[in-house]
Amino acid sequence: MPNFNYKRRQFIQYATLGALTAAIPGLSFAKGQEGNRTPNPSFKADVEIALDAQTADVPILPGPHTHVFKYIGKLLKGPSSTLKELPGYLGPILNFERGQKVRIYFNNQLPEPCITHWHGMHVPQPMDGHPMYAISRGEQYLYEFEVTNPAGTNWYHAHTHELTAPQVYQGLAGLITVSDEFERKLDLPSGEFDLPLIIQDRSFSSSNQLRYILGMHQRMRGFLGDVILANGQKDYTIPVKTRAYRLRILNGSNARIYKLGWSDGTPITAIGTDGGLLERPQDLPYVMLAPAERIELWIDFSGRKPGSDVTLQSLAYGTTSHGGDAMRGGMRRGMGGGMGMMGTAFGQDGEITIAKFQITEHISDSPKLPDTLVPMSRLTLQNVTHPDKVVPIAIGMRHMSFQLNGRTFDMYDYTEAEQIPVNTIQRIKIFHHNPGMSGGMRRGGRGGGMGMMMSVPHPIHLHGQQFQILSRTQVHQDNGYDTVKHGFINSGWKDTVLVMPGEEIEIIKPFNDFKGLFLYHCHNLEHEDMGMMRNFFVS
Repeated sequence: MPNFNYKRRQFIQYATLGALTAAIPGLSFAKGQEGNRTPNPSFKADVEIALDAQTADVPILPGPHTHVFKYIGKLLKGPSSTLKELPGYLGPILNFERGQKVRIYFNNQLPEPCITHWHGMHVPQPMDGHPMYAISRGEQYLYEFEVTNPAGTNWYHAHTHELTAPQVYQGLAGLITVSDEFERKLDLPSGEFDLPLIIQDRSFSSSNQLRYILGMHQRMRGFLGDVILANGQKDYTIPVKTRAYRLRILNGSNARIYKLGWSDGTPITAIGTDGGLLERPQDLPYVMLAPAERIELWIDFSGRKPGSDVTLQSLAYGTTSHGGDAMRGGMRRGMGGGMGMMGTAFGQDGEITIAKFQITEHISDSPKLPDTLVPMSRLTLQNVTHPDKVVPIAIGMRHMSFQLNGRTFDMYDYTEAEQIPVNTIQRIKIFHHNPGMSGGMRRGGRGGGMGMMMSVPHPIHLHGQQFQILSRTQVHQDNGYDTVKHGFINSGWKDTVLVMPGEEIEIIKPFNDFKGLFLYHCHNLEHEDMGMMRNFFVS
């Protein structure tokens, strides 16, 4: 875990913040010094929640309880269905309605600073969980925002500078659902037939305590655990009936990428992505799900016999530039993967069981999959404010550190290219950039850095409003791409996109409503904590 003097850093950041606020009148950074502590009397909250981050000891594996960080929620005002508890270490599911005004009292009871990000939610900058607002133990941060997102699945998690990876790993994560009128008219599976599934990988000591040990290899590829947990539980089995279900899946892992498929070869039927429901259902042979991405599936167990089961798996994928096993140097029997210390490498060797669905009861009543879901306006270059201007997000490496646009994270820093006018729609290109690739290794890391070592997948997440994918281009073919290329959903709204080695992705993103600093970063959390994060300054 990083070792730094938080109080000293906080002092330096406040000084910088004061200068920036003075230079740019009207910006809403000023509350970063004291945190947002006082309710806005003009904000009439429909929902009020007390959310504490604290330590706890919970049962995960048989035997001793595991010491974790945990979100504890208490509903102070609003519908009783707003909070739904999950067993284990994960925070409560927060069920919101579009148009609700939400007030959340976040209390930090941890022995280290913390702040919470509402991942996927379109909220003002002071409510987004920027690490500038991290609070110390015993302090409170007050969130107030209106739910403007359409129906869909989002999540919340710690977003503390240089501590995001270990804090999320120790348990600080939870699911958010949003409902609206468009969704209700579809009569999708609801109640007991609307299932959350949060997938995470963890490692444990012999006494059932979480193990999080980072060497350079783990930092470069991201931490990979050797135990799969679903909704915080190992060997997760879900009893189901012979009818259709809605399955909301979140990849809540720090770094592991899953290639999801059904054990019997049934196609994956997707009805939603990060930003909500799709325009129409989409069938795929499998779906790639990177850290922070969400997928909503329609799965119909009609016609199956009680006593039978079907398993959701992560399937084998990937290769290395050397050929052979993508797991070389990792854990070889299905749980390894990531990057070798030389060349490109990504993937998973063999199948991993995520969760088993056990058919327990036969019923005849089941809804039908709608032909269409929600209307969606597809953005094109004609919608872009300046179609000939492309905002770059260049993935690179220097001095054994991943970078974006040639820089690592600095709390309030942004460049001219990262300054975005508010209420505009921007064209953004995300690509791998390594100017010294041909000689980087021979120059000992100068220039472009470690050559092909940087060529690993990166899930790039943009805070603020959701975006749409305009194009995917494989400009530098990798042998493993054929094993994943049919698992991407490029329609619908997104907030996180998996950029494969040698791939360029163009997106179209609105920057509407709110000014301030909004992060963009790799959601491989070890990469993020190493500084693979930058600010857009929306002004």
